[in-house]
Amino acid sequence: MKLDSQDYAAIAGRAECLVTADEMEAALDRMAAEITERLAGKDPLVLCVMTGAVIVAGLLLPRLNFQLRLDYIHASRYQGTTSGGEMAWRYRPSDAIRGEHVLVLDDILDEGITVDQVVRACREDGAASVHSAVLVEKIRPHQCEVDVVGVKVPDRYLYGYGLDYKNYFRNAPGIYAVADQDM
Repeated sequence: MKLDSQDYAAIAGRAECLVTADEMEAALDRMAAEITERLAGKDPLVLCVMTGAVIVAGLLLPRLNFQLRLDYIHASRYQGTTSGGEMAWRYRPSDAIRGEHVLVLDDILDEGITVDQVVRACREDGAASVHSAVLVEKIRPHQCEVDVVGVKVPDRYLYGYGLDYKNYFRNAPGIYAVADQDM
């Protein structure tokens, strides 16, 4: 569903900023330091979970000053909706993972189902080790834990820095909570 410019502006106007752009940049710096400590010298394969982690990868990778390679994995439970469904695998680079130290990079840890299934798939595909990082973690119970987290926020529907609301707002300069009336 496409939003017209009036709806887009109204949704943005009602949203609450939970994390500013400056706070997000500081979180990315912290994440880079933690990832460097864990993976520098291991020549890791960074797997960007499409589509949300594209922005995260674009902002985080230049902060990682060590040898690494980049690939992607495309698994989604949302597919433009505001609630997760069954996992849809669109691309799984199984052969590229075998024997590699893998960093799974995603935008958000919500329920943890996507990250958990991607990490399990990497292990099934023979990764030497699997590490995980998310830019945003909702404060709620999760199906799995991740190794590196940028920011923790309340359990609300979010957008910005790669997270979307109905396929929009991934480019918002901060992390925003969608107003209840827009859900």
